[in-house]
Amino acid sequence: MHEIRMPKMGLTMTTGTVVKWHKKEGDQVKKGEEILDISTEKITNTVEAPADGVLLKIVAPEGTELPIGGLLGLIGAPDEKVGEEQASETKGTAEQAAGPAAGERVKVTPAAAKLARELGVDCTRLVGTGPGGRITREDVEQAAAQPRSVQAAPEGESQKPAPGEVIPYAGMRKAIGENMSRSWAIAPKVTHHVAVDVSRLLETRKAINEGLDEKNRVSITDLLIKIVARALEMKPSINVSLESGGIRMFKDINIGVAVALENGLVVPVVKNANRKSLFQISAEIRELAQKARENRLSREEMSGGTFTVTNLGAYGSVDYFTPIINQPESAILGVGRIVQVPAVVEGQIVPRPTMGLSLAFDHRVIDGAPAAEFLAILLKMIDKPLAAVL
Repeated sequence: MHEIRMPKMGLTMTTGTVVKWHKKEGDQVKKGEEILDISTEKITNTVEAPADGVLLKIVAPEGTELPIGGLLGLIGAPDEKVGEEQASETKGTAEQAAGPAAGERVKVTPAAAKLARELGVDCTRLVGTGPGGRITREDVEQAAAQPRSVQAAPEGESQKPAPGEVIPYAGMRKAIGENMSRSWAIAPKVTHHVAVDVSRLLETRKAINEGLDEKNRVSITDLLIKIVARALEMKPSINVSLESGGIRMFKDINIGVAVALENGLVVPVVKNANRKSLFQISAEIRELAQKARENRLSREEMSGGTFTVTNLGAYGSVDYFTPIINQPESAILGVGRIVQVPAVVEGQIVPRPTMGLSLAFDHRVIDGAPAAEFLAILLKMIDKPLAAVL
């Protein structure tokens, strides 16, 4: 008999949540075949079958959160029986959280968990009537009889919460919250704000995009990633991280690009952005953003960042904000909207497109003066962008 255990899928991973089983109990499986999906650290990873055989037992139903090494399921011969010791672990695991809700673990009996999977009932939304608040078969049957508006939406349908509903604090939302709380707690953060005239940046973008298909045109974010990478070359004291042994000065310049999703935020990374052309950066950002929307980002594509850029300009409602540092990095650049403002040019008041920049940095390793110097470099490059992006 072969055990399917919760794998370690990242350096900081401690637990994972079962998102979906691709097989049912009794189904044939082949070694290396995708058998279930695990959600951890903002992304979903696929777990492969460790051997050929039959899926004898699903220990952890969909929604169950387990630590690394926790038992997920069992594969064996069709006539093989689950032993008492494994059955005991099966019960103990299945009665753990089917997914945290309102800060508590949801207890569900194995029989109820199996029935919930068959009927498409989300156990995290139920209140158990069994001993100790455990969810029973009767609780699942009663929930299945309710109108579909109060049940979990089928796969592929929108799962927007109903008014008054308690949304489970789990999966991507929980990972984001824990990372943000940890960063806020450990880093004494300072934020520098500045408004910059982007007239020449917009002119440069227009000239570069002249004659290009829409799908190949560069964006303001693309230009800024290239400019930031060049600025970090000139000011390497910003491209750092605080470690137990001291301050690490990164040799590579890997820029994280925040991508907003419907249910959270992910930060794929453009590796060695300073050594890539503007069009290479643009194509890579488009590909990473598409993968993020389709939940296809790999751990490699989300790791190794040394500095992050987050752009809220497209929403047209934010001038300046205080972004939270993406640990273990030491700085992050927030980009606001572009608006026309009156400016004095050669003694005349004229309209100028202006963009807000917010540089948040960890004051343990970056002082205010070098942060201001880095912003000054950015301002000069944005005013004369051709030299930076070509």
